[in-house]
Amino acid sequence: MSKSVSIKLFEDRNVRTLWDEEAEKWYFSVHDVIAILTNQPDYEKVRNYWKWLRNKLKQEGSELGSNTTQLKMLAPDGKMRETDVADTEQVLRLVQTIPSPKAEPFRLWLARVGSERLDEIADPEIAINRALETYAKKGYSLDWINQRLKTIEVRKLMTDEWDKGGIKKGQEYAILTDEIYKGWSGMNARSYKRMKGLKKENLRDNMTNLELILNMLAEASTTEISKKENPKGLSANMKVAREGAGVAGDARRKIEAKIGKSIISRQNAKELKN
Repeated sequence: MSKSVSIKLFEDRNVRTLWDEEAEKWYFSVHDVIAILTNQPDYEKVRNYWKWLRNKLKQEGSELGSNTTQLKMLAPDGKMRETDVADTEQVLRLVQTIPSPKAEPFRLWLARVGSERLDEIADPEIAINRALETYAKKGYSLDWINQRLKTIEVRKLMTDEWDKGGIKKGQEYAILTDEIYKGWSGMNARSYKRMKGLKKENLRDNMTNLELILNMLAEASTTEISKKENPKGLSANMKVAREGAGVAGDARRKIEAKIGKSIISRQNAKELKN
């Protein structure tokens, strides 16, 4: 399955999603859907509710109780874990089984998500404009948003190179990303997020403009070196990632020597928006 992972927003609540390019369908985290429909923020209570509901549906002979798929998604502890997911049709059945005032708004949201994806495939610029709108609604400044959108483009060029080099999405992507973070900031993703007080949040969404620029320099340098050296396999790509990140690491140290303080900031999105 060729998948792309994303987070969709329903009334400011995150819904973890996966797009299957081959089947052209969305998969949604069952836990996230239940959390919204039951208005339950406690993850463990949501898990227990789904366990009870799934057993109940099995006893009633419903396919929904036994036919859900498990795919890897980012868990609340920040790790990629197997998670129960459902496609759009299954989610609509799930909505019917849970009495909720949010049932109808959620149905409309599902229809809109499906339509938006098909539009984005036909015209990628639509996806960029929607991302801009989403960040604006979250309260980010226009300058920061423009910088963040540029980082998405730069990372995509780098991951295209990784794909050419035989790098597998998931764990190998994460290993190389860690090498890049360590090369320019001195920290891996987990340590960087801990410093900013983050858990499952996206690290780049919590970077300052200068942090975004340096991370972008690291990834752009990695891309250009990869084009020149054409590395194959994880080991060769790790070497290239270290070299690319080293360019940004040198730039960081020179800037810090000039300004007399660290560029690495403890600020997260909440503080940046304020």
